[in-house]
Amino acid sequence: MRIFSTRSLYRINLASLAPSLSSLHIFSIKRWVLVMLCMLGFPVWLFAQGTISGKVINANSKAPVGKVSVFLSNATYGTATDEDGNFTLRNIKSGQYQLVMTSVGYEDFIRTVLINGQSMTVNAELKPAVLQLSDVVVTTPADWKRNYEMFLTEFFGTSAYAKQCQILNPHDLTLIYRKSTRTLQAYSYDFVNIENKALGYKIKFLLKDFKSDRLNNIMSWEGKILYEELPGSPAQKKKWEQRRQEIYFGSSLHFYRSLVNGNFDKDGFEMRILARRPNPQRPDEAIINKKLDKFAAGPRDSSRYWYDMYNLSKYDSKLYPDHIKPEQVVQRTPEEGLFALSFPESLYVIYTKKRETQEFKDIYRPLDMPNYEVSVITLFKPFYILFDKNGAVVSLHSDMFEGTWSKNKVAELLPVDYTPSAEPVTATLK
Repeated sequence: MRIFSTRSLYRINLASLAPSLSSLHIFSIKRWVLVMLCMLGFPVWLFAQGTISGKVINANSKAPVGKVSVFLSNATYGTATDEDGNFTLRNIKSGQYQLVMTSVGYEDFIRTVLINGQSMTVNAELKPAVLQLSDVVVTTPADWKRNYEMFLTEFFGTSAYAKQCQILNPHDLTLIYRKSTRTLQAYSYDFVNIENKALGYKIKFLLKDFKSDRLNNIMSWEGKILYEELPGSPAQKKKWEQRRQEIYFGSSLHFYRSLVNGNFDKDGFEMRILARRPNPQRPDEAIINKKLDKFAAGPRDSSRYWYDMYNLSKYDSKLYPDHIKPEQVVQRTPEEGLFALSFPESLYVIYTKKRETQEFKDIYRPLDMPNYEVSVITLFKPFYILFDKNGAVVSLHSDMFEGTWSKNKVAELLPVDYTPSAEPVTATLK
């Protein structure tokens, strides 16, 4: 199972895009990465004491726009403009974020900001949105209910945490299922309001696009997220914090922070290089699904054969024995507080402080290795990941996760400004 970084996009079961085996000796980031970073010209503003303020006006009339949602995506900092279009975000933790301003009837205003040193005013002009007509799809209430249940399973997952998540405005979602291609699409023009009672968050999810392709086992979403703390008693808040810690330790957020905080080994992470090639014995995924549908009702021998094909790993794998150190794959970029992660093939990440309870047929595991949690990262062009010291991935492209990290859906997401209050603890849902 593969998932893109929680910054914006998830995807499952994609073909490997790793470079050739001849590049396995290269563990440092090439100079061209730094050159490209400079050429990309990431917009950066420096803010003292974590404060962003400004004014929002209509780009055409120049009149102030009130009630505009202003927030830092994937974090807990958010507000709305007053009647005069003014806003202020305070007490922001240092790091790089996407500043988002959104209102129904206007195009979104998005800027990349680095909180680190000086306060600044960010004024914005919102352009009225151009009305785009979508395909008209007529569905019955029964169809919508079936599509919605399918969406919940893909969006939240099936974990104990997922069972305590609820969408408060489900009918603001547009859901379209196309039987011919076995794809489910969802989007919303305004925030999808979610309560995660397992972790104590109210989530405002600006869902631009969601797609589940069941024929090719691909699931993706794109959007912006604002987290808010749910009110609760001291005992309830303590339980929420325990559950947040249970998710955080060993997560991708924890991993990226550990790469640069000097505590990588102490935190329980290990890295190795994983080389993989498509398994020549396994037919294409689409063919397997088609045959399974055809022989679902018999004959039994044919059904069993294609079921066995489905259970074959997609890859022939080779795990290299040398352990990789953070300084071999991570380098500072010209932008303060921003780092680049690059490696050949795929990165095999082991977390030694937890045991995996689920089997992943496409994740190679040595017979002599304890059942530690294992995740695999594969890169897309230009073959590097940009992240900040808070562990937030800020690349314009996406990385790809498999294994343990792929289990976490929206129900298990934490804001990038989350900091655990104590050492790892074990928490259960009761």
